[in-house]
Amino acid sequence: MSKPTPISGFPEWTPGQRMIEQFVLDRIRATFELYGFAPLETRSVEPLDQLLRKGETSKEVYVLRRLQADTDGPAGDDALGLHFDLTVPFARYVLENAGKLQFPFRRYQIQKVWRGERPQEGRYREFLQADIDIVDRDTLPAHYEAEMPLVIGDALRSLPIPPVRIQVNNRKICEGFYRGVGLTDPEAALRAVDKLDKIGPARVAELLAETAGASEAQAKACLALAEISAADASFADAVRALGVSDPLLDEGIEELVAVVETAAAHSPGLCVADLRIARGLDYYTGTVYETQMIGYERFGSICSGGRYDNLASSGATRFPGVGISIGVTRLLGLLFGAEALSVSRTVPTCVLVAVTSEDARPASNRVAEALRSRGVPTEVSPSAAKFGKQIRYAERRGIPYVWFPGAQGAADEVKDIRSGEQIAAAAGEWTPPREDLKPLVS
Repeated sequence: MSKPTPISGFPEWTPGQRMIEQFVLDRIRATFELYGFAPLETRSVEPLDQLLRKGETSKEVYVLRRLQADTDGPAGDDALGLHFDLTVPFARYVLENAGKLQFPFRRYQIQKVWRGERPQEGRYREFLQADIDIVDRDTLPAHYEAEMPLVIGDALRSLPIPPVRIQVNNRKICEGFYRGVGLTDPEAALRAVDKLDKIGPARVAELLAETAGASEAQAKACLALAEISAADASFADAVRALGVSDPLLDEGIEELVAVVETAAAHSPGLCVADLRIARGLDYYTGTVYETQMIGYERFGSICSGGRYDNLASSGATRFPGVGISIGVTRLLGLLFGAEALSVSRTVPTCVLVAVTSEDARPASNRVAEALRSRGVPTEVSPSAAKFGKQIRYAERRGIPYVWFPGAQGAADEVKDIRSGEQIAAAAGEWTPPREDLKPLVS
């Protein structure tokens, strides 16, 4: 086989990086469960009509087909695509299983997703997301929108990463304001304003005129709203000072005030009301979230989501929800690229049991079994080379301890190869220091 060509956008971590990823996932999972979210995994594929139904995602969906499929392309039940997020498949799951679920239904989902976008630093075509959602039947109280940042703040604070800032807005504020200034296509206005950081205010003003029919004064008002930002409820006064009124606008302000004040009581400085945050997906209807990692703001959001009321419905029954997603691969990719995360060793092994001779390997195996039975990650030396060579093998792999089985009735000994200290030990009793038991991520 010739040397393979790497495929961009499909990351494959080293063993050390994968250990860091597993550590991160364990911490995130533990926080989600502390807040009462239950685990769920959905299939990787969904019908294309479902994937293309909401949001501007049609160019990013990977279509799934058999190699020998008809050249006319898939149709009906065979028209499948890989999911581009975990919200759309979750909504489908709720509809299919509503009769078996207890509402409000709280779930977390940690799973791969696929998007056919241009790979770049921190942006991939295959990546891991960690989502939480709360869904209810018919109505969903707004206080759940205030809970989302608390969960994410605790989850990210448990990781050895830079501090984060969650930017929050409410789509009702934007839509109500746009209606209040006389725009008849608030969704087009939202999509234009969502591009503010990418193309700047002058081009957004042009887009507002082209796609939402905004006059110069209307575009100026929309940009003035987008400039409002505050770490407390004072943003509400700034919005009202613009002199626009609409019932939906008032409702959105009230809901966003509750989010900001709840977050401030839980973790001061965690949330900032930022009225330029719109989120491009069409299904959001209330609070929306974007999260920046301090020092990495130029790469955009590493965690986002929002409230959705109409994504899941069956006849007259709706299942409104709110969710937020951590881009785990995005987060780690940025930190790996900056060499900002490390692990104390690249193997889980804590102890290497030396082998005095191949005939004595069963004795070394028994030592390893005794240590493993007590939760100590252990492997046996691959060969009965000289002890110096076996120690060097442990050093190269970062294994902190080498165990020497006693010969002819002598006591076993264990050596800390970092300090050189060597002591008598029994495999049924000896325990390494807690900080050595598992690799440490920092």
